[in-house]
Amino acid sequence: MNIGQRIANRRKVLGLTQQRMAEALHVTFQAVSKWENGATIPDATLLVPIAKLLHTSVDALFGFHPAPATEYERRYQAEEYYWGIQPNSLCYEILQRRPPVQLYRVLDIGCGEGKDAVFLARNGYMVEAFDLAEAGLAKARNLAEHHQTHVDFFRADVLDFEPEGMYDIIFSSGVLHYLPPQKRAPVFERLKAHTAPHGLHVMNVFVEKPFIPPAPDTEPAETAHSPWRSGELFMLYHDWQLHKTEELIFPCQSGGVPHRHCMDIMIAEKMD
Repeated sequence: MNIGQRIANRRKVLGLTQQRMAEALHVTFQAVSKWENGATIPDATLLVPIAKLLHTSVDALFGFHPAPATEYERRYQAEEYYWGIQPNSLCYEILQRRPPVQLYRVLDIGCGEGKDAVFLARNGYMVEAFDLAEAGLAKARNLAEHHQTHVDFFRADVLDFEPEGMYDIIFSSGVLHYLPPQKRAPVFERLKAHTAPHGLHVMNVFVEKPFIPPAPDTEPAETAHSPWRSGELFMLYHDWQLHKTEELIFPCQSGGVPHRHCMDIMIAEKMD
């Protein structure tokens, strides 16, 4: 199967016509037709937009399927939702602080199986969401379809994600410990630069505490995470208005073994 056939298959699975795909990519439908029948191949500058439109990766368009990038790729293979389908409590705080009386653009970083992104979309937000695990994204799309709502799900790595345009709300829960300490400031500067005035960042990070043992579902050493220090996240927002800074220790049952986590929780607003 060549790239054109893979484009055609993904397009049909998503219910896109050649004309709709062409309009989204700002090309002619004849160009799409030529890709799909093998007469030509897409220009290199179109590969990322095509992959994003088709909810896949450039690697997958070329038939390359790497080994699972994270342990969660395996965990998300199960039929049930690993994290459940109840939204994070921070989603309700978003509703309170930025009720969807206008169309707010939201980015969910590390969306997993999509429970929070779908909840926000169902409540009237324009949501984009990404994760590294394709298995999680597949379940996220199924969840959105089940609730008859739309989320722009796509695969990306928070380490090298480049935002496009301005977001009103950037949300992330239980993911940012995958950022190595030396990468945190550059990533957050990019996210802050792509946030509209009075936009919100709503985030939490796992915090290391010497009196809390490591979680039993910790990933292998090659993908090990780096817990944050207390207050480290808040300091990255010293130039924003901090609406919420909270540290919480809570029980967890993920992996089927009771354990505890410590987490710093933040809501910050970008001022003029």
